[in-house]
Amino acid sequence: MIPDILVSLLLVLGVAFGLSRPFIGLFRLNPPESLVAGVGFSLIAAWLYCWAVFTWGAPLAAYGALPILSCIFLVVGRRGVKRLWADPAAQDLAVGQLIVTAWCVTCLSFITSYSGGGWTGDFVEHWERSLYFLRAWPAPMFIDQYEMPARPPFTNVLTAAFLQMTTAGYAHFQVIMTALASLTFLPVGLLASRFGGRSAIRVAAVLVMVSPLFVQNATFPWTKLQASYFILLGIYFFLRVRDADEGMAPAAIGCALCLGAAVVTHYSAGPYVVVLAGAWIALGFKRRWQRGFLRLTLLSAAAGACMLAPWFLWSIHRFGVHRTFLSNTTVSMMQRAPGNPLVNMVLNFRDSLIPIQLRGFHGTLFKQDSSWGALRDDFFLIYQLNPLLALGCVGWLVVVVQAVKVARASARPDVVFWTASLAAIVVLSFATYGDRDHYGIGHICLQSTVLAGVAFLASRWGSLTRGWRAALVTGCVFDAVFGIALQLGVEDFAFDRWLTPGRPFEAVFRSYSGVTQINLQWKIVAHVTYFADILPAPPALVLALMGAILWMALLRTRTVPGTPR
Repeated sequence: MIPDILVSLLLVLGVAFGLSRPFIGLFRLNPPESLVAGVGFSLIAAWLYCWAVFTWGAPLAAYGALPILSCIFLVVGRRGVKRLWADPAAQDLAVGQLIVTAWCVTCLSFITSYSGGGWTGDFVEHWERSLYFLRAWPAPMFIDQYEMPARPPFTNVLTAAFLQMTTAGYAHFQVIMTALASLTFLPVGLLASRFGGRSAIRVAAVLVMVSPLFVQNATFPWTKLQASYFILLGIYFFLRVRDADEGMAPAAIGCALCLGAAVVTHYSAGPYVVVLAGAWIALGFKRRWQRGFLRLTLLSAAAGACMLAPWFLWSIHRFGVHRTFLSNTTVSMMQRAPGNPLVNMVLNFRDSLIPIQLRGFHGTLFKQDSSWGALRDDFFLIYQLNPLLALGCVGWLVVVVQAVKVARASARPDVVFWTASLAAIVVLSFATYGDRDHYGIGHICLQSTVLAGVAFLASRWGSLTRGWRAALVTGCVFDAVFGIALQLGVEDFAFDRWLTPGRPFEAVFRSYSGVTQINLQWKIVAHVTYFADILPAPPALVLALMGAILWMALLRTRTVPGTPR
């Protein structure tokens, strides 16, 4: 089974890097952009093909054409591949991606039961959705709660295709979802390089590897992080249009395609689409809606519509307008949430910025007898739900200080653009959540904002003083220990095995929070075997591998030539 899982991993990376190779040259991008955008366009092309196979009732074996086409296109576009590998920045992105993917999959090997905060159910729901696109799930109702239109299908369709090519097992599902999520490093590295040069790419790889938000979302099989890939790449293309870079037309179309793909991946992309659309309109007025810009606007809008149309037209035809647009959780929560929506939004904003430990909120959701389980949940809630601390216990402070420093040295239009855009994204992200949550909701829509902050942090590494660097490194170590190592140790029940050997598992199980217990019960009821359950390697060997991967990433940050721009 392990060879099959490795094949699944290679299939994901092969299709992502190969399917668009002969056609990416049409966008006239430089090598780093070509590498990152090529992955996004490959996934978009794979999604459109797989969606056509499923909706037209073609044999599912047709999914298998994707790796064949990818291999053919890699051969056809071999000159472009050679040019990519000859470019130092593109090479850094590619190697960094392999390191990040290996790191995330290795972390996945410790998870024997999902837990952390209030995350529950989604790891079964997305598994059932993938089975639906394998025509192995009879009714479009998942975990007896959510209808098909409640979630967009981009990632589930791709996952189903890769499962069809190998084995439709849950361990394969986990690895495929983690591999797709790990690709989000690419636009983070690309954004970092835009403002910090080549060296920022290698720093960005380390920062995402020690980011609790990134690792926890990459190893939990839902689709927020995959949507962040397209959001961040869409932002990058928009910046090219805004700055009137060479090749503005391909960048505009690429922006529209990416934002459309983000919406079809996860509806948390909505605030970013609205804000960038507003910024685009403002840009149009600034340029007096010249004929060329107006034509480009219409062309980009058409490209975005083409991304959205296959899913929404099919859903409307199959389920109707009401179920298509009103069955998602944002709408359903607004319909049943008590109180004033504006008051709920303000309170959710407050509770997301001020950790519950400082507010003195004592909920019963995470009550438990396990001391390390309680400690894990405390840090989990901080790193996942607080949009500032998600940048790291020191990283957020460095980002704020450096942002103020950059703002003072920047032109006023740039400061206005970034400040207004960030404020609008934050407001819309909280406004679109219809319920009241006393723990915070920073993880719902603001993951892309946090990762953009990580890219900014990487771009500023070369400008930091020795003292700030030491503080940031110390903070990253703390984040990795209490946000990643502690999390994986609890999900693996490692502390119970090490510190209370011989204790009955029933007692161990009952010592954790009710949410943790529900997740393990879901695993048992669903009859699924995790990647960690079938991995034959001893934990000590896996830990040694993790150390080697992290050391390789750290070593690369010390050997890159040149200094940031």
